[in-house]
Amino acid sequence: MIEYPEIDRYASLDSILHSFDPRAKIIAFLFLIFSIVLVPDLKIAFIGFLFSIFLLVLSKIPFSFVLRYLKWVTMFILSFFIILAFTFPGKELVNFYFFNITEEGLYTGALISIRAISAVVLIFPMVGTMRFDTTIKALYMLKVPSPLVQMLMFTYRYIFVFADEFQRMWTAMESKGFKLKTSLYSFATIGKAMGMLFVRSYERAERVYQAMVSRGYTGNPKTLAEFKMHIKDYFLATLVITFAVLLHIFCLVK
Repeated sequence: MIEYPEIDRYASLDSILHSFDPRAKIIAFLFLIFSIVLVPDLKIAFIGFLFSIFLLVLSKIPFSFVLRYLKWVTMFILSFFIILAFTFPGKELVNFYFFNITEEGLYTGALISIRAISAVVLIFPMVGTMRFDTTIKALYMLKVPSPLVQMLMFTYRYIFVFADEFQRMWTAMESKGFKLKTSLYSFATIGKAMGMLFVRSYERAERVYQAMVSRGYTGNPKTLAEFKMHIKDYFLATLVITFAVLLHIFCLVK
């Protein structure tokens, strides 16, 4: 069975971040993400990572849910860490045949890995603490370009539909005796299935668009959610942004 990426599965929980105004939350968290990504010092980046974990704990989103997706990102980042450790020039620590592990390579690899993992972890308390339609409306109110917001909205909405469509196609293929193998026949069959899925997706998109236009769709997201900033929202946003700024001040002082 296909596992759906329901990022807002725990949007109905009760936490201080769930009640955080969506607009302020997006601005503050994006500011923090860019701040951590640009930190040049490993120790400071690790402090940013710990703060990311702290915010995740505040959100009450289960660690098991986060780790389910974080493991794939970690595997991708680990490959970069290994490449940097063996190819980055610097002081040799270990000599392994034609490969040398350098101190600078390990440092750079660790720095990039921690910054990347921290950024991914922060996505969950930022987006996972509010419904997806609320996120879309917040982005629209923050003056994010409408085509980009619509593309994000429809991509998330119909990824589940296309996943179900592909699951039905795959079940039909298996019922007719298809077995996935490393052969040209298998690759050709999968290619045909993907092509068929693309055609069906295009046709469905046309039908949906015409149906929405006929019902008065203008491109502006409509939700029942109403946003209103409170004192605690200003306080939380200021706290997160201040921490993001302090990370770079610590780097300068150090």
